[in-house]
Amino acid sequence: MRLVLRVRRKGIVILPKDLREKLGISEGDELLVEAEKGKIVMYVLKPKVIDVDPKVVDEILRESRRIDEKRLEAY
Repeated sequence: MRLVLRVRRKGIVILPKDLREKLGISEGDELLVEAEKGKIVMYVLKPKVIDVDPKVVDEILRESRRIDEKRLEAY
């Protein structure tokens, strides 16, 4: 899909509805924008949802704390 967009006051660019729908962009979503050799490249940032057992996370954090405490004792 190729589009010509107009830069409005204060640098605002409106993404047409068809483009937003095609890319799954909704109000409030974030885009990563990079400038590359005279081009503007945008990436849709969508968080990845991972189902993690809270007990596993808690154990990892406890182990990390134990390791940090041992390092501090060495000083």
